[in-house]
Amino acid sequence: MTLDDYILSHIDPEGDYLYRLYRATNIYLLHGRMASGHLQGRLLKMLVQMIQPQNILEVGTFSGYSAICLAEGLQRPGAKVYTYEINDEQEEFTRPWIEGSPVADRIEFIIGDAIREAPKLGITFDMAFIDGDKRTYIETYEMALSVLRPGGFILADNTLWDGHVVDAAYAKDQQTRGIDSFNDYIMNDSRVERVILPLRDGLTLIRKKWELT
Repeated sequence: MTLDDYILSHIDPEGDYLYRLYRATNIYLLHGRMASGHLQGRLLKMLVQMIQPQNILEVGTFSGYSAICLAEGLQRPGAKVYTYEINDEQEEFTRPWIEGSPVADRIEFIIGDAIREAPKLGITFDMAFIDGDKRTYIETYEMALSVLRPGGFILADNTLWDGHVVDAAYAKDQQTRGIDSFNDYIMNDSRVERVILPLRDGLTLIRKKWELT
């Protein structure tokens, strides 16, 4: 038994629906590993339960796995996940999985550019999950911060980028450079507190301060 297997056998199960979604994601979509998966999915649900948000913004729906996990953690009446996917070719796969899920009524799935479109909702968010184009992470972060309440949280995925951020061989890779620039940007942002968890591909937890400096 590997350490990963040990961990997964000692945490809450992901459930049959998410298991089937993750399997279908890896069978029918390129880069299926991009889906959050069992461990990160359970963490997302628990973080939502801890923060107890009314509104969550997700940037980068992909197959819908993480959106469902986020929605599972919602506890307030009328609480909702607004999830944006910029790739319209993803809709044919993702929408049926979201709409067929037990938490479909808590998810608003939107095809479009979140950086431009999310602020138009006029919603103040309590939490955001960033998992879109790594090359535009800073722009996505600034948008998310602008619609986030003071004291709210942003989760940024893939911030260790499979270790490429410390591998000189990837210094010219645009996705790696985007993540590295984002990490430097966050580190020097006095408006927030931050911590990087070395979970899977790296997950950064960011808290917007109550008093901005």
